[in-house]
Amino acid sequence: MTTQKMKFGEYRMTSRLETYRVQAYNTAKLSENKMHDDTVAKRFGFSGGLVPGVDVMAYMMHLPVAKWGRPFLDRGWIEARFVKPVYDGETTEVRGEERDGALSIEVESRGQLCATGTASLPASAPVMSISDFNAVTAVAERRPVNELSYQLGNWLGTIPRAWAGEAAREYLSDVRERDPIYEAEGLGHPGLLQRVMNKVLVDNAILGPWIHVGSRMQLLSAARRGDELTARAKVTGNYEKKGHRFVELDALVIANGRTPLAHCQHIAIYQPREQAAA
Repeated sequence: MTTQKMKFGEYRMTSRLETYRVQAYNTAKLSENKMHDDTVAKRFGFSGGLVPGVDVMAYMMHLPVAKWGRPFLDRGWIEARFVKPVYDGETTEVRGEERDGALSIEVESRGQLCATGTASLPASAPVMSISDFNAVTAVAERRPVNELSYQLGNWLGTIPRAWAGEAAREYLSDVRERDPIYEAEGLGHPGLLQRVMNKVLVDNAILGPWIHVGSRMQLLSAARRGDELTARAKVTGNYEKKGHRFVELDALVIANGRTPLAHCQHIAIYQPREQAAA
């Protein structure tokens, strides 16, 4: 624990957490999103296929869970922004520093800052009503993505998904999670909720290469292993910036059609510059 001098003679208490090291793994090499494919990613200026942002966020979540344990899974808040890519097989370091109850998180790989984030533990989880989020299903037939795929104000749903038994263990292995809490208490990793957020995009359009930019997530209840997960998402942004097409989502992730697990904001580039100009 250290003290950091502030203005007007005030002091801020800070402490550094033990660095968490992960050998990054690209779980999406064979996915529809060819931004995870070495050849395609290089066409967009990257060194190889990108490790999914949702998995990098899963690495980041190790620190607040290590610090706060089960309470974080029940009501924790986390935000992540992805600055530079993380590549398959590279040693990735996740560092955390607590300042006045909030945890600042940085992800570094290849000597570069790749992601930043903040986590905290509210005194209680906010009450969220499922009825405030329209119950919709994924489109019956996906079509190639365009500006109309994610129209501002539209509601989007997902195909229900569950990770149980071996699938749950495989996920923990894929994101290199070593905390025993998930196996010991039969819990689902919160990174799975971020995967469901990606499915909001994938289940409603045929995408080309695309990039997850960042997310905010307020956990509302700990997921159980094998829960059937869906999302109800409203499109809150659809815009062009520096040649990229962005989409922003505000969503509730729900277990078994009845239990709110997380309130999420999700930002992605659904048409990167090269693709948008093609």
